[in-house]
Amino acid sequence: MVNFFPNINDGITILVLCSSAVWGAITVSKTIMFKREGPMDQDIAKVIYSEKEIASRVAAIGQAITKDYAPVADEGIIVISVLNGAALFMADLVRQIKLPLAMDFMAVSSYGNGTTSSGVVRIIKDLSQDIEGKHVIIAEDIIDSGLTLKYLIKYLSSRKPASIEVAALLRKNTERQADIECRYEGFECPDEFIVGYGLDYAEHYRNLPYIGVLKPELYQ
Repeated sequence: MVNFFPNINDGITILVLCSSAVWGAITVSKTIMFKREGPMDQDIAKVIYSEKEIASRVAAIGQAITKDYAPVADEGIIVISVLNGAALFMADLVRQIKLPLAMDFMAVSSYGNGTTSSGVVRIIKDLSQDIEGKHVIIAEDIIDSGLTLKYLIKYLSSRKPASIEVAALLRKNTERQADIECRYEGFECPDEFIVGYGLDYAEHYRNLPYIGVLKPELYQ
């Protein structure tokens, strides 16, 4: 039998394949500055949103989108996720939208030091579909500074969609935030470093089923 993980401490890379393209990669390796050992739960100072609370709120957002977009569903709906963080939220959200829709993904780079956005956005993976005349919903995991999202809204608007709206699971309660209209919002969260349910620190903790505050000593 082949052992695919001869030494788990050497790092694990998970590639997610969509059709013929690799659209997401999560990499943990010796080269990153942060390295953790033991159960992930021990690194969490407190849980702020449980798995059950997240599921309930995502379902409510999906129901609201279904109601609002039913009259225009035949014009085309495209839900867009920015990899990697929003992928889990988007996957759960679209299953709660009871309308025909398409899904697409983008990958961008904007975090300079891994904890705060640099404000300079670089497109790593662009959309694979034409959005002209379609109703676009950006599924965002968290609105923090909002700089990346503000750039993406402007970037996508230039492609002449019928509409663009934002569905964000989390919005941080912070004064240092760009002015962004968010039509669908899950929770207003505290201005703390949070992980889980797609949110990471150095690519760790994305697979936690809840959202919690990371212990400061792990990243300061």
